[in-house]
Amino acid sequence: MKQTTKNILGIGAVVLLSSGVAGLTTYKLMQANQPTQRSSFYEMFPQNPNVKLAAFNAIDAQPVDLTQAAENSLHAVVHIRSTQESKTKTIQQAPDFFDFFFGDGRGQQRQVQTQPRVGFGSGVIISKDGYIVTNNHVIEDADEIVVKLNDNREFKGRVIGTDPSTDLALVKVEGDDLPTIPIGDSEALKVGEWVLAVGNPFNLNSTVTAGIVSAKARTLGVYGVGGVESFIQTDAAINQGNSGGALVNAKGELVGINAVLSSPTGAYAGYGFAIPTSVMTKVVSDLKEYGTVQRALLGIRGGSIGSSLMDDMAVVDEEGTTMADKAKELGVVDGVLVTGVEDEGSAAGADIKVDDVIVGLDGKKVKTMADLQEAIAMHRPGDKVKVKLIRDKKEKTVEVVLKNAQGTTKIVKEAGMEILGAAFKELPDDLKKQLNLGYGLQVTGVSSGKMQDAGIRKGFIILRANDQPMRKVSDLEDVMKAAVKSPNQVLFLTGVFPSGKRGYFAVDLTQE
Repeated sequence: MKQTTKNILGIGAVVLLSSGVAGLTTYKLMQANQPTQRSSFYEMFPQNPNVKLAAFNAIDAQPVDLTQAAENSLHAVVHIRSTQESKTKTIQQAPDFFDFFFGDGRGQQRQVQTQPRVGFGSGVIISKDGYIVTNNHVIEDADEIVVKLNDNREFKGRVIGTDPSTDLALVKVEGDDLPTIPIGDSEALKVGEWVLAVGNPFNLNSTVTAGIVSAKARTLGVYGVGGVESFIQTDAAINQGNSGGALVNAKGELVGINAVLSSPTGAYAGYGFAIPTSVMTKVVSDLKEYGTVQRALLGIRGGSIGSSLMDDMAVVDEEGTTMADKAKELGVVDGVLVTGVEDEGSAAGADIKVDDVIVGLDGKKVKTMADLQEAIAMHRPGDKVKVKLIRDKKEKTVEVVLKNAQGTTKIVKEAGMEILGAAFKELPDDLKKQLNLGYGLQVTGVSSGKMQDAGIRKGFIILRANDQPMRKVSDLEDVMKAAVKSPNQVLFLTGVFPSGKRGYFAVDLTQE
């Protein structure tokens, strides 16, 4: 009997050992077949673990204690000083009477020396190794960036990338074990919830103001065509210098980047606006990984239904139909009315039509265009999303593969002047006089690159690029960067050779 028991136990041990080996082998095989995963935000920006969140219960906290949230935030919010150095600019004066008879009729040019400009703002440390998020307008055109921490340490900052469409920028300082703020979920924010605005208004370092979330998904139209706006509105006081600072919830988590002050006087008048972290995390991750934002577009034109009285009164067709009229006709109370579909856009490849009303995306309700912009801004080209819409008073869900502005799902790389493979200089005065030109950029050398591929030779004088006059090398750089992100990705150059012969070239800027 004992021998039988021993045999049974021995067999059981062998079975268990075999099962463990088989399970481990299967696990390893499954691991080997797993596709490579994209790095997450937290892998790209490691957080400082030495942060204690405030104890908070939305029901029991009466009143809300914001002291711990303020303490957490102050050390991770920095003061940013951006300096533009003095530069020499060429001013074209209007021609006077004598220019038409004794000159070339274009007026005189003169050189002026600009004064150095210093701007101030705030930033938020989002990674313990020194990555800082701020507003693009805080560091735009800066020649020098100085970052000052709450403990008075100063660092030189360098720009990793910028995104004017969302007014966000990523700056890096060389440091280690720097204080960070835990990243919160802006989607979970509720209207009426307490928040803190932390920054450096009027150069008053480490200032904290408190208020509530007044509204979400606000659109102001401050970023112009192509801008992505879905602001958190708050009555926590935000003033000049708060730009780029932190909007923090009562737990001490970052939920927004303070960006816009809406005021008739230029000072705080009741409301400020912040970029939600749902947009911020995607943008800065792209800036670190690619140098530019991989922006997905739905490829529609449209407007909000029922989001405001102004929207209700907006005319949507030549017959004078308003949004309010259209809403009654379509049987909806809110959503985004599709008034046009781009030919090469994402929607063109899916079943989305004019007069559809988009009411949801991937399970998130869409009430306004700002809601839709925010939801799309969290995705990259190539992502598949499910769009819920109302058509003929019936609900329908369609799957859409998102594309970029070029109509593809490829990664768009940040393009510098080096891809042109050429060197340039401003046209010297003697050559201007000889050729009777008022401005231009001369190609001083051509190596392997896009310029050589287009057939451009040394000596060619660029007068216009994509119909923009070329006076400085920075003019060409600006036009080229815009062209890289355009659907055509082509740089059309017109100019002249020193012999007087005209030249026209199309430079293909697409990258493999």
